[in-house]
Amino acid sequence: MHELSICMSLLDQVERIAKEHRAERVERILLRIGPLSGVEAPLLMNAYPLAAAGTIAEHAQLDIEPAPVRVQCLDCSAETEATPNRLLCASCGSYHTKLISGDEMLLASLEMSLPEDASETL
Repeated sequence: MHELSICMSLLDQVERIAKEHRAERVERILLRIGPLSGVEAPLLMNAYPLAAAGTIAEHAQLDIEPAPVRVQCLDCSAETEATPNRLLCASCGSYHTKLISGDEMLLASLEMSLPEDASETL
């Protein structure tokens, strides 16, 4: 299950950010995942508790929001939304498009508990 290794990499990044901010605990992790990323959100949710055990984010809420598939038309230059299985320009119908989003997995935000003295210096 490659979602477990993805969770472990995600938690490495989360722990680095939390350490930079001297966080006591991570409360919430928000990911943005596109349908063309190759990551299955339900499998990621199932793998998260295993990967997070014993980390600063062990009790964090993991939220996943879908990222839209967007293309840029090489014929009319329009940027439009598309469906994952039909990367057509919604403006002119051309199939000459370039994918501009929908294949990403992005750490969108973190909510952390900071010590009282750290919040004054940030």
